[in-house]
Amino acid sequence: MTGGRSEYGAARVTEVEGRELMRKRPGMYVGSTGVYGLHQLVYEVASRSVNQILAGGGGCVDVTLTRDGGIRIADDGPGIPFEATGEARVGDSLETLLTRPETELRPGGRNTVRWSVYGVGPCAATVMSSRLTAEVRRGGVRRVQEYARGVALAPPAAAGPATDTGTTIAFWPDPDIFDTVECSFAVLAGRVREVALLNRGLTLSLTDERPAGGTRSVSFRYPDGAGDFVALLDAETERVLPEVIAFEWEDERMAGIAEVALSWRSAREERVRSFANSAPTPEGGTHEDGFRAGVAAALTEHALRRGLLKPDGPGLGADRVGEGLTAVVSVRLDCPEYDGSTRGRLGGATARDGVEQGVREHLGSWLDRHPERAAAVIGRITRDADPDER
Repeated sequence: MTGGRSEYGAARVTEVEGRELMRKRPGMYVGSTGVYGLHQLVYEVASRSVNQILAGGGGCVDVTLTRDGGIRIADDGPGIPFEATGEARVGDSLETLLTRPETELRPGGRNTVRWSVYGVGPCAATVMSSRLTAEVRRGGVRRVQEYARGVALAPPAAAGPATDTGTTIAFWPDPDIFDTVECSFAVLAGRVREVALLNRGLTLSLTDERPAGGTRSVSFRYPDGAGDFVALLDAETERVLPEVIAFEWEDERMAGIAEVALSWRSAREERVRSFANSAPTPEGGTHEDGFRAGVAAALTEHALRRGLLKPDGPGLGADRVGEGLTAVVSVRLDCPEYDGSTRGRLGGATARDGVEQGVREHLGSWLDRHPERAAAVIGRITRDADPDER
């Protein structure tokens, strides 16, 4: 170690807040010390890049699994300042992100992607990696800094000119913490594709340099967002409708934006995928409840107006309209509320009301504009529900 590094280590060492606790109880911050926790570590770092790209209006984020067991995440954003300046608040500097756990979505959270359910941020990788290097290209200068197990080895230093902008973070998960440091290409590719589907205009790529037979790589970009998601889910099934119904709206009552896409298949089972700020909500929640209620209300109202249902008969309840339904329900909220610490189920009555009313209005309008297709969907639902009509 050079004299400069020794001097920095003795007098100016920067350690992550709660470093010892995070290393002692890593499962509290990334879920486990197995491959699940390892992947969460990747998501915590990647979310920072994705959020900066989205804030700038578009760009690309590249995730690379390197031959020597590291993970490198690079973006072509403006580059985050290493230190707080006149143009960056203290909480926005890269050193802060690398050394302090994030505790909540910041103001304007509807535009914040949460890849991981834990939301600790890049500092998890700083602490739980044997080594981490950060590089920022900004203002024509390339600056770098290196950490070892949560301790900065030297202050940020200029490392030459930069002809582009962006941030690159590379880290090597600590084998003293994780049972395995081998990421699954298939699992990461699935989540990378999912995030790209939920954020229009975002380009995400995943490269694996480890295979002996040569590098493999995938890249994702989806212009139609949730509509593309439903089309992908239904790619190998027979559909009742020739197209996917998709719409997006903003609702200030729930302080956020909702995006919904849906279609019906000839199969019987329901397939509804829901998300809050791009994170899966596998246990559903109020946005799913509002979606189902809105679909049922829109179909029932249209069917009654068109004489497709008897006025004194049962309506098309959520249990009936769900048969053969494929849907993606995605909400982006400033302050999402969850039922439980794992954030698997979204809470909040305003989310339910906002999604229900939005689906009711937008789907109802679509049904009115496409009466023949609406009749096909309603006919399929009523025939499946009443054996005497088959």
